[in-house]
Amino acid sequence: MTPKAPLVLVTGATGYIGGRLVPELLAAGYRVRVLARHPERVEPRDWADAVEVAVGDASSPDDLRRALDGVDVGYYLIHALGAGAGFADRDRSTARGFATAAAEAGLRRVVYLGGLYPETEHLSPHLQSRREVEQILLDGEVPTVVLRAAVILGSGSASFEMMRYLTERLPVMVAPRWIDNRIQPIAVRDVLRYLVGAAAIPETVSRGFDIGGPDVLTYRRMMQRYAAVAGLRPRVIGAVPVLTPRLASLWVGLVTPVPPAIARPLVGSLVHEVVAHDHDIADHVPDPPEGLVGFDDAVALALARIRDLDVRTSWSSASTQGAPSDPLPDDPDWAGGSLLVDDRSREVDTTPESLWSVIEGIGGAHGWYSWRLGWVARGVLDRLFGGPGLRRGRRHPLRLEPGDALDWWRVEKVVPGNLLRLRAEMRLPGLAWLELSVEDGPDDRPTFRQRAIFSPRGLPGQLYWWAISPFHGIVFGGMQRNIARAAEEHGAARDGGPGTGPAERPRAVPR
Repeated sequence: MTPKAPLVLVTGATGYIGGRLVPELLAAGYRVRVLARHPERVEPRDWADAVEVAVGDASSPDDLRRALDGVDVGYYLIHALGAGAGFADRDRSTARGFATAAAEAGLRRVVYLGGLYPETEHLSPHLQSRREVEQILLDGEVPTVVLRAAVILGSGSASFEMMRYLTERLPVMVAPRWIDNRIQPIAVRDVLRYLVGAAAIPETVSRGFDIGGPDVLTYRRMMQRYAAVAGLRPRVIGAVPVLTPRLASLWVGLVTPVPPAIARPLVGSLVHEVVAHDHDIADHVPDPPEGLVGFDDAVALALARIRDLDVRTSWSSASTQGAPSDPLPDDPDWAGGSLLVDDRSREVDTTPESLWSVIEGIGGAHGWYSWRLGWVARGVLDRLFGGPGLRRGRRHPLRLEPGDALDWWRVEKVVPGNLLRLRAEMRLPGLAWLELSVEDGPDDRPTFRQRAIFSPRGLPGQLYWWAISPFHGIVFGGMQRNIARAAEEHGAARDGGPGTGPAERPRAVPR
């Protein structure tokens, strides 16, 4: 990369595609600037030191003007997927603002990743919104390349994870009749190759391109092929005419880690046949000599990433639209009103390192070191009301980074060896955080401090807090005791017994 290399701006850089696109652009010789509302979520990325970070929100004209200053190419990778009512209005408003700011900044090119859709059918709200955003950007003054993709195959992709869990968990299933509609999936590495190549397409080109892999399959066939690649028995799949997208998304939400709010637009898109109408993109971004990645190879590559714990980005990396992260609960003049706090501390007879090791390993397969039945019941209830529940798990079994999804929490802050702050994304009448910290204690023994923080929303929030208060001793008291016990056992094993090194965190003690 030279100082005069073109400067590109990537929006959505902490999301699934954006987080993978940035290193590809750097490798191609571009200078990269990323727009991030929360710069702390950029810091843990391997490429963080190689990019400029513009702090701001894509919905703010002032933030966009600052971020686009001096930029040659702007990547628009923003979608209000799973954002609930009004998502289409937000999509339109943000796209118009970006198109206007790009023109004012004199960009040479805008690149947008949209959805593949049929031309003649009434579209699902999700695809209709994608088409509207596409048209807004194409109607702008800056030449725009739109890449339209259907199902993206890659470790961590929401579409891939939905297919993966449905296939693995249900050897026999009943599906909507449109499970036999044709789909042209595409491997994420080919999507990234097209995105990087789009930056160099001549400015005389301003249009949309359909992109897809070499295979056209039904969703039924995709699940059967997935089962074969994964070494599973063939699945028994029956089709019925009565499952609406809403009912199907609720079912997906119960069976897979993908919550109904995100499953619904994904399922709604499957109502249509989504097959590329042309392959004109090859005139500008030629196919690689070995050809595009086929379905079976894409699945094998994704499963290898999952097996090797090398999932670089995930659908759950993206923040929930409108989720609170600022002001934080430790702001002294917090504007949200009174905070209700359950604050517990105890000395732990182990090293700070062992205590932190257990704290950082919490959630996912390790569990929550607390009343298991209560957590499971609350997770099921959250799923029924459209929340994430406990099925999102962890991106990595040992390490946490800001922005990671952790069951129904979002990692908001990590100070290694000292503090883990989680923000609740479950359905609640208010805002909630859980803080786990390692503090200095007497005789070189750490003090484990645990704070559950709640900002109630009106009377329902107050009633909710006081209704669950009698269970705090069971839930939070049990969590603290069991984390302390697990840390002591972990430290004892490291000091003298048959070891559980740092890669072998103790599991939760069921209570």
